[in-house]
Amino acid sequence: MATNQPITVSIRREVDPSRISEATAWVQTGVNLANKYPGFLGSGWIRAGEHSTDWHMLYRFADEASLEAWERSGERGWWLSMGEGFVRSERSRRRTGIEGWFDEPATGSIAVTDASGGASAASQSGAVGADGAPSLPAAPPRWKQAVTIWLGFFPVNLAFGYLTAPIPGWGELPLWLRALATTLVLTPVMTYWVLPFVTRSLRGWLAPRA
Repeated sequence: MATNQPITVSIRREVDPSRISEATAWVQTGVNLANKYPGFLGSGWIRAGEHSTDWHMLYRFADEASLEAWERSGERGWWLSMGEGFVRSERSRRRTGIEGWFDEPATGSIAVTDASGGASAASQSGAVGADGAPSLPAAPPRWKQAVTIWLGFFPVNLAFGYLTAPIPGWGELPLWLRALATTLVLTPVMTYWVLPFVTRSLRGWLAPRA
């Protein structure tokens, strides 16, 4: 089942140092192309150092469907083929699942080229790690995540109990069967509606403190 939650993708690329100017234009072209797709929430890219061959990119889409539309598009395929001459290797990772519910929204980023052909970032999405790579947004402490999930699960579970109590024979069903029915109903409710609402409502409290 595809997720309707935002997905953040972090990519590390090794670039031929003799083709920095081409790589700069190529990366920005990719950002411009992705920006036209529905669900695109923002991106950022940065080089690990002035003479580094490691380039790092972070981008985010509203959900899995919009991310797949971009990743499977002919435009992205064409764009990747244009970089085959100077991109030596690529590695990516995604943040999905429970921690993804607590991500801060991504912000846009525009890369500019200076007079010497070097690249710099006019703005940046997310924090930068010790190696110069854009980091995935920091998740709140585990205890805050637990409290948030409980605040959503308790009222939903309580309401479900009141709704099912009047059903004839419900109380006589085996415990495992009642638990199965409860989780089958409440898991998608929690995933697609309750938890997104609760995390949005508690965004200020969940945000990591400086």
